[in-house]
Amino acid sequence: MTDDAALNALREAARLSPENLPLRRHLADLLLASGHHAQAEGEYRAALVLSPGDHGITIALAEACVRQGKNDVALAVLDPLLTMSEHPVRADVLAARAILPDNKRAAAYWYRYAIARDPSQADPELADLLGLGEASPSPSPASPGPAAGPPAPSPAPQAQPPSLIPAPHPQPYAPPQPADGHPGGPADVEPTAEMERARVTFADVAGMDTVKEALRMKLLLPVQQPELFAAFGKRAGGGVLLYGPPGAGKTHLARAAAGELGAAFMNVGLADILDMWTGSSERNLRATFAAARRNRPCVLFFDEVDALAARRSDMRQAHSRQIVNQFLAELDGVDERANEGVLVLAATNAPWYIDVAFRRPGRFDQMVFVPPPDTTARAAMLSLMCRDKPLGKMDFDKVARATEGFVGADLKGLVDRAVEAKLHESIRAGRPVPLSTADLMAATRTVRATAVREWLGTARNYVLHANESGVWDELLPWLRDLR
Repeated sequence: MTDDAALNALREAARLSPENLPLRRHLADLLLASGHHAQAEGEYRAALVLSPGDHGITIALAEACVRQGKNDVALAVLDPLLTMSEHPVRADVLAARAILPDNKRAAAYWYRYAIARDPSQADPELADLLGLGEASPSPSPASPGPAAGPPAPSPAPQAQPPSLIPAPHPQPYAPPQPADGHPGGPADVEPTAEMERARVTFADVAGMDTVKEALRMKLLLPVQQPELFAAFGKRAGGGVLLYGPPGAGKTHLARAAAGELGAAFMNVGLADILDMWTGSSERNLRATFAAARRNRPCVLFFDEVDALAARRSDMRQAHSRQIVNQFLAELDGVDERANEGVLVLAATNAPWYIDVAFRRPGRFDQMVFVPPPDTTARAAMLSLMCRDKPLGKMDFDKVARATEGFVGADLKGLVDRAVEAKLHESIRAGRPVPLSTADLMAATRTVRATAVREWLGTARNYVLHANESGVWDELLPWLRDLR
């Protein structure tokens, strides 16, 4: 055992020379070896402050935590290493030890993976706890082993477990493969968001001429007239953030933009990205952007983007910040042409919660307010919604004047309510009875606007009290009549 007097002398030396990294690291190693695990943890943390990227210190800190039974802390420390395609094998062994109390099968997977990478890291004590023993065959780095389910279709040059705590049937991770000349997502990770061809265009979007023109100039024309834009150094691609009250038609606009261009359309929801396993959300993001790059021109649409791009200053968990960082990295691309032909649209009802880094030029550098429709737009929207129904004499302008504050979703609900009443009448008559203005007016007495006034009330707080940069100036005209 290390002499206590020698340890005390080293502690005093470290106190007098707090920025001496080799001394502090030596002290921490001796403390760990002598069983002073809590003190070793403190010294390793101090050393990491002096050398944040030191993998050796990170692994030693995790080992100190594991020896104290602080497994969750150890996994959090190891997380940045384990999500890297190349990391020290000792990190895998420690991950197995930390996971063992909660998930023996997952721990066995990590241990098998570590030994497959470097047999010298074998830990007989851990192998016995896992029920593996010395005779247990070690899988090759390209194969997941018995605990990982069926082997992958083709072996990868260097496998890596998919997450910090693997799923019951994890598949080995393959390094990013090129997609159309640009690095994309992992070859064995496929995005869950479906690629589709939009069947609507701007002709199917009533009103909102200002918004459509902004989308046309920013996203569509660079693809349709590349030579003209190239003369001014502008390439096809970029990002636009649509924001406004719920139900105003942001998703419909995004789909229409893809239809106008004849491009592929990916509607990415939260379930397509967020995953309970650490590191999987970032991989899902990479795979989604890689699929968009393979299908360019492509409109990549992120709905409720504030859940993926929230302010990092408001986050308490490291993995949430890593998702934001990954999102920013994908928007930037691996080179200046990586996202050429990928048109990124995002929509949110709460733009004030989005990290300011997303509004930097080259990312979502244009924010477009999707306002509640005015009277003319509401009349046009009602006409579009009723065009495939049996109609009598209609006065959509009259209905539009009676639906002040309604957004597209509200108007859709109004038409549905009127159609339901008309269906009852048609069933009694035994024939389709045409829809009339009176039917829509009757529905206006039972349907109320949902969220516009509430949303504008929230927006008012930000416009009046958090608008030093002027980013919310375009909302001012909509707040003047708010009481």
